[in-house]
Parts: sequence; structure tokens; C-alpha cells
Amino acid sequence: MPSLADTQPDIAVLVGTRKGLFIARSDDRRRHWQLEGPHIAGYEIQAAYLHPDDPAIGYAAAHHPVWGIHVYRTEDGGRSWTGLAEVPRHGPDEDESSLKMIWSLAPGPGSDPDHVMAGVEPPGVFRSRDGGQTWQPLTGFNDHPDRPAWSPAKGGLAVHSLQPDPFDSQRLFVAMSAGGIYRSDDGGDHWQAANAGIRAPYLAEQAPECGHCVHRLLVHPAQPGRAYQQSHHGLYVTDDGGRHWQEVTDGLPSDFGYALATDPRHADVIYCVPEESSQFRATVDGRLRVYRSDDAGRHWTALTRGLPQENVFVTVLRDGLAADGLDPLGLYLGTSSGHLFASRDAGDSWQRIAGYLPGILSIRAVAVDDGAS
Repeated sequence: MPSLADTQPDIAVLVGTRKGLFIARSDDRRRHWQLEGPHIAGYEIQAAYLHPDDPAIGYAAAHHPVWGIHVYRTEDGGRSWTGLAEVPRHGPDEDESSLKMIWSLAPGPGSDPDHVMAGVEPPGVFRSRDGGQTWQPLTGFNDHPDRPAWSPAKGGLAVHSLQPDPFDSQRLFVAMSAGGIYRSDDGGDHWQAANAGIRAPYLAEQAPECGHCVHRLLVHPAQPGRAYQQSHHGLYVTDDGGRHWQEVTDGLPSDFGYALATDPRHADVIYCVPEESSQFRATVDGRLRVYRSDDAGRHWTALTRGLPQENVFVTVLRDGLAADGLDPLGLYLGTSSGHLFASRDAGDSWQRIAGYLPGILSIRAVAVDDGAS
């Protein structure tokens, strides 16, 4: 792999795998990549990020069947990681049922890198305002009266998507499998279901208020009210903050999938990776294809240049596709087979920047300045 000895990394791509965290770094041209890791070796890394306003600071959620569940923090842009003493959980440490997995970590509203939010299994949302030293439950969600209607999906019953609204510091969105999308307009004290318009043919009630199996939720940072979700059956868009959803699956080879990414500068640009079906959760027709829409899902284009197109039966998980926000847009794609691909032209072409890593669970890309890299 080419060395970056003569270049200064400007992009960091955090790659969570089944055996640790890897970080790919490049300059803003994104032609040559340097791979670091594994950090936190041996652990499953379901979520990791560097803070967009202070990329020296970041967090990772780590799970091991023997060594337990931990949150790690970095203060040097991911070069080193330190385990924290506390984790977000529903009950005491000795109660193993109070925390089965930390599925998601996200910066809290605002620019403070010590403000962290976590989504966990059993389903719950927690907040830390001191860099993960302590955690507070959002009891309005964790004790929601709809909770008896939530039920486990194939991967469990967990909050996997946390999305603060970039236009309203009091508005929060969460998504879970299988409970649906919930929205708070008062900083997390009260929550309401936000699933109108979502199909649920796998449930007895075809359009219930809650109980949906949402696979991924993205709130767009450029347009108030705009969000996208990949559900168990269909890809959807909303323009009113989740009060109503419209399906935009037509033109895709399947209504099933996990991964989504958006261009943070253009609200109508959305990317997805369709999977064959709920029964066969792998790429359609054995071809690794990313689909892009430039008009909020009305039309779709398959992006295949540089991606393998024969006998590729892999899965791209819900956090396995990410964008970096540069111009032109950079995209990053990770597979269950441990292959990491990058595009520096908004998906028109791809290059493999790593192969044969452990299975990839999550990807997060961030632009870093000289001091953080």
C-alpha cells in the first residue's frame, strides 16, 4: 500500500470490524491511503467516530463475549485509545441483562466534544456530558409507554441510529429494530412515534404506529425536515421531520437493504446498497452495486466502476457506507468480507483501499486538520 510519508492526512476513515478498529488516512486528494490498526484489537467495534468540530476527540463502542462491553475515548485523533470506566446501561453492572450491546454512538447537539449520545440493546438512549465518564438515561424514551409493542428483529432489539437535528438543538431522532422511528422536540424528555407512511407487511397490522423494523435513519444537515430511512421493506424520504414518509424504492433492484449515505451539501443526493431479500441478505445477483439518486429517490443510477461484479455475495451493514463531505464527495464502502472501497468522485468510480480485514461493521469518515491528524 502506498506510503503517506510525503503527504499530510486530511481525511480519516474509521473502520469498525469484528476484530478491532482500523483507520485509513489520506490527504484531500484521496489517491493514496495509509492503514492503521487494529486498535482495540479483538473487540467488535459497532460504532466509532471523531468529533466533526474537534477531530482530536473521538469515541468507540467495543464488545467482546468474554471481556465485556466498553466505551473507548481518543484525544489524539485515533492514534491511541483509552477505555472508560463507565458504560451506558439500564441497571447495575452485575445485571448482565441491563446491557447487551452498544449499537450506536453520536455527537450530542452542539459543538462540545464531551457531549456524547449512545443507543443500546435492550433499547435505550443515554447521554454523557463529561466525555463518557458518566451516563444519564433519557427516561422519556427508555420508559416509553409503547415499549411493550417493540419486539426483537433478527439482530436483536436495539437503538441503532441516533440523529440530532442540525437545525434544532432540542430535536432528536432515534431508530430501532424493531420499534420504528421516534422523535423528541424537547431535548429527549418526551418522544412520539414518527412512522406514518411506512409499510410493514411482516406485521399483523400493515401500517402500525410503532413496531417497524427500521434498518437505517439519516437526518440531512442541509435541508430542515429532510430525512431518509431504509426500512425492512423500502427506502423512504420525509420533508416534514418524520411526520409523513414517502416510499422511493421504484428503480431499485430490491426493497431490502441496510446502508445509506447522503451528500451533506445536497439534500436530494442519496446513496444505498440494495440486498437480495430478507431471506438472503447479500448483494443482488452477486454484484456489488451502490445506487445513487440525485432527485431524492425519484430516479436511481447503479454505480459499479471499480466494484466487483461477479460472484460477490456479501453484505454491507447499516453503517457500512459513509461520505466525507468534501467536494467532490468522497464515499467509503465496507463489506462483510472485510473489503474497503473508496470513491473520490461521488461514486462514479471506486478503488479498493484495503482487503481481507475482519468483517466490517461500521464506517465513519471525517475531515481532519493538521493538528488532529
